[in-house]
Amino acid sequence: MKALRNTWNLIKQEEISWPLFVFFSSDIEISRAQSPKAVDVLAKEIGLLTDEIEIYGQTKAKVRLSLLERLKDQPDGKYVLVAGITPTPLGEGKSTVTVGLVQALTAHLNINSFACLRQPSQGPTFGVKGGAAGGGYAQVIPMEEFNLHLTGDIHAITAANNLLAAAIDARILHENTQSDKSLYNRLVPVVNGMRGFSPIQLARLRRLGISKTDPETLTEEEISRFVRLDIDPSTITWQRVVDTNDRFLRKITVGQANTEKGFVRQAQFDIAVASEIMAILALTTSLQDMKERLGKMVVANDQKGEPVTAEDLGVTGALAVLMKDAIKPTLMQTLEGTPVFVHAGPFANIAHGNSSVLADKIALKLVGENGFVVTEAGFGADIGMEKFFNIKCRASGLVPSVVVLVATVRALKMHGGGPNVTAGAPLKKEYTEENLQLVADGCCNLQKQIQITQLFGVPVVVALNVFKTDSPAEVDLVCKIAKESGAFDAVPCNHWSAGGRGAIKLAQAVEKAANQKNSFKYLYSLELPIVEKIRIIAQKVYGAQDIELSPVAQSQVDRYTRQGFGNLPICMAKTHLSLSHQPERKGVPTGFILPISEVRASIGAGFIYPLVGTMSTMPGLPTRPCFYDIDLDPITEQVKGLF
Repeated sequence: MKALRNTWNLIKQEEISWPLFVFFSSDIEISRAQSPKAVDVLAKEIGLLTDEIEIYGQTKAKVRLSLLERLKDQPDGKYVLVAGITPTPLGEGKSTVTVGLVQALTAHLNINSFACLRQPSQGPTFGVKGGAAGGGYAQVIPMEEFNLHLTGDIHAITAANNLLAAAIDARILHENTQSDKSLYNRLVPVVNGMRGFSPIQLARLRRLGISKTDPETLTEEEISRFVRLDIDPSTITWQRVVDTNDRFLRKITVGQANTEKGFVRQAQFDIAVASEIMAILALTTSLQDMKERLGKMVVANDQKGEPVTAEDLGVTGALAVLMKDAIKPTLMQTLEGTPVFVHAGPFANIAHGNSSVLADKIALKLVGENGFVVTEAGFGADIGMEKFFNIKCRASGLVPSVVVLVATVRALKMHGGGPNVTAGAPLKKEYTEENLQLVADGCCNLQKQIQITQLFGVPVVVALNVFKTDSPAEVDLVCKIAKESGAFDAVPCNHWSAGGRGAIKLAQAVEKAANQKNSFKYLYSLELPIVEKIRIIAQKVYGAQDIELSPVAQSQVDRYTRQGFGNLPICMAKTHLSLSHQPERKGVPTGFILPISEVRASIGAGFIYPLVGTMSTMPGLPTRPCFYDIDLDPITEQVKGLF
């Protein structure tokens, strides 16, 4: 990426160009004030060959996985994870820190770096949270393209997910209304006088222990076993998805048309990014691996209690076809022209909440041995970071170098007992005036998150995201407490207002920390029983006294163990607003019993996910959603109102 370092004329002229930006008030205006370089130029700068990219418009491109084979002997760079304290409605700015850090590293310190970010869901973008491109002078551009559709990956996931959902209900209907012979004749039809099994049907026969390959030689008993999945409708776990916050789809009834012959059942929609296919996209390491994972997805149990998979339904190949382009990371750039991969976008409270393994692996090769890849984990360190280490690092085999833990003074004040806040409402004086006691009290949450990081043996640097209402004394207090609590360093950052220049000290601290001794370790052994792994996370990470499984959860654990899924990692589905299961409990709650209401399995993604209390997989729209402010100029075709 040497050529990349020679292209920062734009940044080198900041004395002339940068002050022009201060007059713009919104993220989208700041984004538009900078003209992004053509994506083919960016690709050449970072060492990509012409046939390794597929260009989408002027500013984004898909990167082909063949790159990994070409660079297989290239040493990896250093791997940095950005996590955070327990989030509040005020927002702590992890994405902004991620972007500011790579801008500082590459544009100002001449160190190759790459940001790897998740693609935002349309739900939050049009709901209440807004987009996820960073903000101010530390964002991915063009931010409207980043936040809207991008290269269609979420649409591909939606199509694949719903194809599988349709296949489940259709198969139940056909099995309920046809004899074995009729099913067999339709599943293995005579075409041009010949009858033959498709490859996926032959694979099903092998799983059933039937070695025959001639459809005419199966016995009646073998035909029955082949054509009957015998799905128990009450055990269906696969839901339809849509990438819109639509609370009225949380519970639906399907099959009410007369054509469905009375096959009616209750179901639901999830938000698209909650689909197991999204989790698979984020964790897969190749096309072949993705196909295998898609085939392993368990959608229900049969009447005997055995798992029914996508492979059993014969749909694996079709799912892979729908996902063949989505598996390629999307190349974009920061406001200062440094490279970014945008790929995958699983929610962090109900999935593992990290961008893709493939994006990270490709970026680590591109930056070289002395470079840095900075990726982000969703929500607080107790959720996104824990899952990054125990799930994503296991899937990838990659070892992290440093954790950057993001905090803000005003969020710490809330954890210290400050009044509740509502997104968009004016802040109360406790958050705009100096209050050292509130800050000191709230640092308990920061200390706890540092301790959680230390459980994994990785050096931690605290990035204090500074706001104009923070006093110097408050900033100094947080940094002092963080270092006394075991952080390698704690650095105030002003990247939102100053871009990469405002994160230079953070970049220097990260570079130093990356050279420290790293004794990374997982929190638990996969060989432990499911319940014991859940207990370890609850007690060591959340600080719970113990866990309590409902009878339903216990029966599910017993079933997954019997089915051979007991050696998978755990992906806790828990509120992100508290270390406990009670979102109103800020700071560091103690002495609580963590309730496990259900335990589900994402076998294709490769994890068991316990539901802590009640978790919604479909957000709802607020009274005043973001879409009130989003508009399109019919003359210029410019999008307005995104943030």
